[in-house]
Amino acid sequence: MTETSEITNAGYAPAPRPPINPWVVAMTVTLATFMEVLDSSIANVSLPHIAGTLGASSQESTWVITSYLVSSAVVLPMSGWLSNLIGRKRFYMGCVSIFTISSFLCALAPSLPMLIFFRILQGAGGGGLQPTEQAILADTFSAKQRSMGFAMYGVAILVAPAIGPTFGGWITDNYSWHWIFLINVPIGILSLILTHRIVHDPAYLRNMTKSNFRVDYVGIGLIVIGVGFLQYVLDKGEENDWFSSHAILISLIIAIVALVALVIRELTHENPIMDLRLLSRRNFATAVTFSFILGMVLNGTTILLPQFLQNDLGYTAQQAGMALSPGALALVFMMPIAGILATKFDPRVIIACGFALTSFGIFHVTSIHYGVSFQTMVGYRIIQVIGIPLIFIPISTLNYVGVPRNKFNQVSGISNFLRNLGGGIGVSLLNNFISRQGQTHRVALTAHTNHANPFFERQLQAMTQNFIAMGASPSQASHRALAQLSAQVNLQSNVLSFANSFWILGFLILFLVPLPFLMRRPSPEEAKATAAAH
Repeated sequence: MTETSEITNAGYAPAPRPPINPWVVAMTVTLATFMEVLDSSIANVSLPHIAGTLGASSQESTWVITSYLVSSAVVLPMSGWLSNLIGRKRFYMGCVSIFTISSFLCALAPSLPMLIFFRILQGAGGGGLQPTEQAILADTFSAKQRSMGFAMYGVAILVAPAIGPTFGGWITDNYSWHWIFLINVPIGILSLILTHRIVHDPAYLRNMTKSNFRVDYVGIGLIVIGVGFLQYVLDKGEENDWFSSHAILISLIIAIVALVALVIRELTHENPIMDLRLLSRRNFATAVTFSFILGMVLNGTTILLPQFLQNDLGYTAQQAGMALSPGALALVFMMPIAGILATKFDPRVIIACGFALTSFGIFHVTSIHYGVSFQTMVGYRIIQVIGIPLIFIPISTLNYVGVPRNKFNQVSGISNFLRNLGGGIGVSLLNNFISRQGQTHRVALTAHTNHANPFFERQLQAMTQNFIAMGASPSQASHRALAQLSAQVNLQSNVLSFANSFWILGFLILFLVPLPFLMRRPSPEEAKATAAAH
């Protein structure tokens, strides 16, 4: 692109925009996405403080998280359609504006209902950031550079959840929970200024006719109902004992009916909100399947480990975050390496190696025990995540192979939606599995805690004598010893169920190792066409 003006019969045409370094564009759009993902993980840590300040119960305060998840989940699948309808840059800046303004309002919320309402608005803005950034990167970088561009995107969505608990715990402990929302304001303003000056829609989007776009109100309604009720089921199912709750059962039925109707509608409608016909392309269908499973594993492990450290090992939120943060540094280190490897070798081989490394890392965590040291937990986390960039970056790149550029917004919207949906399903299934396994192990271990077991008897007597030596009466000492043994049984049950969940995740990833070869590499013609389009 040159800066010389084109001369037409009508006179002098405007000079084309000078080219902008793609890395500047990447850093600009990654800023808001990093802010959104970081804010989500910080909010989880601050729930007890929010509940205490606003006079709400811990159960009521979880709606601060649920309301955001439902709202963002509804916007995600519509993001590609909205980008095409109103312009990608305009949609992206609108999302950043809504997220920033609602963050400020969340910090000022005087009551829990008001905070939940502002979180719904915040989720509506945050839901469109990730897929829009991904589409911008796909258009900004050439086919050869795209892997490196997605490496920066990967840093935002993979590193932010890892450092969020540490950062959130520090802010909440040293200041107040209001600041977890207020810190978004200057970042959001900076993002808007930079986006306005640096990011521009490509020519094919600016020239896209809007006359054939008709608002599919039925499709929008089905997305809101189906995704909203499904997110409610996933978030509240374990808490309400799943199908023993009429609310959960009815919500699931409504979600299934609405989502099935949505699929039929989108496959037959002339201008679908989600172009599900793209799933007929082998690469895209395989890539989004991997994204779905990666979302299950990534979200599951990122949430499971802090829960285990805080609930079972007694870590504070900040300490749990510090145990996970070195894993974020490993991701930062591996992202550019994965980007370079994806440009020089068959990306299918890179993905297979990533699956193999990730399964090994997850299997390694199964050796966990309740006496595990802080340093060991740090090592577990680093080994567990080091292979994820080798999966994430090539998948993000292969998503777009053979897809017309005017469908890039749809590709990013659908793939991000399925990854987030996989994360929600993964967290719910794993929490349910751990709960059930904990009950099973507790029954099995309790069966051995009787006076016929000489090991149990020796332990009980030793603990009883210890409490007597501390000044307790024999009766009090016996009761305290039994209570302490019961607590150890509960802790051991939780540890075993936690380890078993990682066995399941490890085998799930291991089975995926050969499947990347179902995908095909870009043909030389496709690579040249994509490069020429940039």
